Amino acid sequence: MDGTPFHPGELEAQALAGTGSRGAGIRDLMPEQHRIFFGQLPLLFAALSDEAGHPIATVLSGEPGFVRSPTPTTLSIRALPPSDDPAALHLKPGQPIGLLGLEFPTRRRNRANGLITARDTGGFSVAVAQSFGNCAKYIQARTPQPVAPVGSGSFEPIARLDDAARGLIGRSDTFFVASTSEARKLGGLDISHRGGRPGFVGIDGEVLSVPDFAGNNYFNTLGNLLRDPRASLLFIDFENGAVLQLQGRVEIVWSGPEVARLSGAERIWRLHVASGWRRRAALPLQWSSPEPAATTLATGVWA
Repeated sequence: MDGTPFHPGELEAQALAGTGSRGAGIRDLMPEQHRIFFGQLPLLFAALSDEAGHPIATVLSGEPGFVRSPTPTTLSIRALPPSDDPAALHLKPGQPIGLLGLEFPTRRRNRANGLITARDTGGFSVAVAQSFGNCAKYIQARTPQPVAPVGSGSFEPIARLDDAARGLIGRSDTFFVASTSEARKLGGLDISHRGGRPGFVGIDGEVLSVPDFAGNNYFNTLGNLLRDPRASLLFIDFENGAVLQLQGRVEIVWSGPEVARLSGAERIWRLHVASGWRRRAALPLQWSSPEPAATTLATGVWA
């Protein structure tokens, strides 16, 4: 890619953190290993945006091979969000999309951001504008096995965090965050993984506190949130396939006593939850017990 691959928000976040990156792994096409990788996955995480431009984090599933890469700048996904997914109405040609492939058993993950070019009754295609890999830090290894769907599941909007939502968040060691970018030519949306020990996401009323551990110094998510604080979080219940999707606004705490309280945290960001949705039996997968990453075990949790 010509010049820096980072937009001004990412560069600002890197400066505030006192670090930087050349972004050597960020490309405007997918290398062959990434193209093969996406075809191996039973899940694909995606960031879309609603009519107001607020990100929505979601996940698509299918038998391995439901994602293909016909060319180094194209992904073909033969799956769609179900009609009760709040992201479903917003998957349209011409709209930006952020994609994340994560292979839980191997802890591999690769990103692809771009524009939706086509949609039909069975899936959609994406023109990839930005592609890069991420390291295996904070990913808990799990092995999925397909299971027969139990009923049709159920959809439930939630106006505030109820006991079920708090319980899932409190025991989660993994979630995904969607944010929106000012870099429209690169797609304009991004979705990223976050991991830690169960309890690493703090809950105080309708506010979630998330530690930001040492990463690749790209600051894709925080760079987006500096310029547009709207975000969406996706939690998966690995025991029963339910998902929890939240929307809200973020504030970032770059330093201070709160950051120092949590082992491994370099900064903290807080999501003020505004709305959410619970979808039961959303994923037809059964998961093995998690094997925490060594980096995860070195981090702290909220009291």
